[in-house]
Amino acid sequence: MTATPTDRFAFDLHATDGMARTGVIHTPRGDIRTPAFMPVGTAATVKAMLPESVAATGADILLGNTYHLMLRPTAERIAHLGGLHRFMNWSGPILTDSGGFQVMSLADLRKLTEAGVSFKSHIDGSKHMLSPERSMEIQKLLGSDIVMCFDECPALPADRDRIATSMQLSMRWAQRSRDAFGDRPGHALFGIQQGGLEQDFRAESAQALTDIGFDGYAVGGLAVGEGQEAMFGCLDHATGVLPVDKPRYLMGVGKPDDIVGAVKRGIDMMDCVLPSRSGRTGQAFTRRGVVNLKNARHADDPRPLDEGCTCPACSNYSRAYLHHVFRAQEMILGMLLTWHNLHYYQTLMQGMRDAIAAGRFVAWEADFHAVRAQGDIEPV
Repeated sequence: MTATPTDRFAFDLHATDGMARTGVIHTPRGDIRTPAFMPVGTAATVKAMLPESVAATGADILLGNTYHLMLRPTAERIAHLGGLHRFMNWSGPILTDSGGFQVMSLADLRKLTEAGVSFKSHIDGSKHMLSPERSMEIQKLLGSDIVMCFDECPALPADRDRIATSMQLSMRWAQRSRDAFGDRPGHALFGIQQGGLEQDFRAESAQALTDIGFDGYAVGGLAVGEGQEAMFGCLDHATGVLPVDKPRYLMGVGKPDDIVGAVKRGIDMMDCVLPSRSGRTGQAFTRRGVVNLKNARHADDPRPLDEGCTCPACSNYSRAYLHHVFRAQEMILGMLLTWHNLHYYQTLMQGMRDAIAAGRFVAWEADFHAVRAQGDIEPV
């Protein structure tokens, strides 16, 4: 993480190559190099990682989860203890989501109205109400640097009427979020474009958000089961109707080839639980694709997971060891593979930043796919 003297939020676009972009988001807590991948710290921790280790992978910013933190330990408790940065020992920027997606996907007995969403906690059944105003209040208590508007995200597939109704509600909530956020120098508020896979709704949503005015714009409502081809088809037009001079954030994405395809289509920021979740289940992302350490072929393999990788898992341990600790259900497996996966993702982002700056993104992308197509190295 790079210190910066700025006391405000700003975005500098340094270079473009086709639709792909590279630049820097400046915040009082540090710079965020774009394209950026944000590791997910759902409950104020990136699972199996120390904050210092996450920083060592090259991450400039983390994501925290409003829904989970409001339920446990509560935003008020975190504020009393000095805010989320101090609470989780992360000095760099933090983005918090609005809580809307988790309410829709996790909460029990939820009821959606114009005012917001009432629901029962999936933890203890306690009753809560989340509205645009309450979401802004919670994220202010957490002290996050980038705050997300409260929105509603319908599951796909859905009919046009359902998508239109949801998108228009989210735009009304966006205005209320903007009003409740107020004037907070050094902190940013991002609007969230909705509209499913419908091109006209995406354009309508983008215009509504631009009219309100935000510090950045997210593409929401994707990576919810529509498939990569449909997602890319949506991004082909969804990013182009968003302001050029503001960061663009694709929420909840994704696999390495999803990320490369999103950057190709003009996305600047992404987040996903995949690197950490996969690491804990024995899956490693490498230049040559996904390696499953649970497979018996690794049991006698003295070679590193990826000989071109400099992370601790690849520098100090063999595939045989990683296979062993997976079979033995030792915690070190999740620690090592999560570090490796996050390192791989950050290396991927740096590769794209360099390629865009050099005007050779097309060649870089072709090489990325060619190496992955080779598949894993042959067994010993």
